[in-house]
Amino acid sequence: MNLNCKTYQVGDAKITYVGELVMNNVMPSTLFPDWNPDLLSDHQNWLSGNSIDPCAKHLFMSIHTWVVKTKHHTILIDTGVGNHKHRPFTPHFENLQLPYLQRLLAAGVEPEAVDYVLATHLHVDHVGWNTQKIDDQWVPTFPNARYVFSKAEYEYYKNPANHNDRNKTSVIVQKDSIEPIIAAGLADMIKIDGSELIDGLSFKPTPGHSIDHTSIALTSQGEEALFVGDLLHHPIQVRYPELNSIYDAFAEQSRLSRRWALEYAAERKAILFCSHFPESSAGTVTHHNRKFHWNYR
Repeated sequence: MNLNCKTYQVGDAKITYVGELVMNNVMPSTLFPDWNPDLLSDHQNWLSGNSIDPCAKHLFMSIHTWVVKTKHHTILIDTGVGNHKHRPFTPHFENLQLPYLQRLLAAGVEPEAVDYVLATHLHVDHVGWNTQKIDDQWVPTFPNARYVFSKAEYEYYKNPANHNDRNKTSVIVQKDSIEPIIAAGLADMIKIDGSELIDGLSFKPTPGHSIDHTSIALTSQGEEALFVGDLLHHPIQVRYPELNSIYDAFAEQSRLSRRWALEYAAERKAILFCSHFPESSAGTVTHHNRKFHWNYR
């Protein structure tokens, strides 16, 4: 899988993929609790060979950031896992040492030049590079940015009543990747209600994967994009939107939000920018014969 930068134009905005890491051995039955192998009986007709191995036993996925450059701002959407972070319950993310910041620089982004960091939700693989460890302290990686995320989601993970098995990693994440941002006075905790934030960007409510998950919509010069976070983990879910991942905390809400996003993309001809799809991780959705169809861009 390619971690090199790829850039898209949506109106006045330039959108660039910056990879952090790849995952090439995810089993469908592990990711999707309701998995049935028969779902892939005709997968050669609709699923790219770079999204699944030839024997259909392993999915290809990735973790990455989307950089959005408008006329006035440099914006990051989600920041991956991060380096040097203790993740005892997710060992594949434990104490990573990856050249993510070098890849950002290669994409023309200096940390000091970032104006906004927007989070679709507050999970381990979406907010990790909010901070970096310097002299044994977690400090903001993007010191001049406003970090924008859901107030309701932060309060959910802060509440001891939600410190359960499902959320045990997310509780740790708040301590090293969210609370230092708040302490530095860089956090803008918002209500997710569809309001426009900056430069045609708005936070659309798409709960289900997490308590207050949001998809971030971009409109520029009549063109549209939708950054869907973890509504979709793999192109299989475009074909079968009823499939929840093991990480979807609220099952029925997840299905409703996923279908909303697919219908939004198909009707508006918006480019979907995904958080874990392989290949480019960006594409368009069409709707015919009562099914959604994914097309990489």
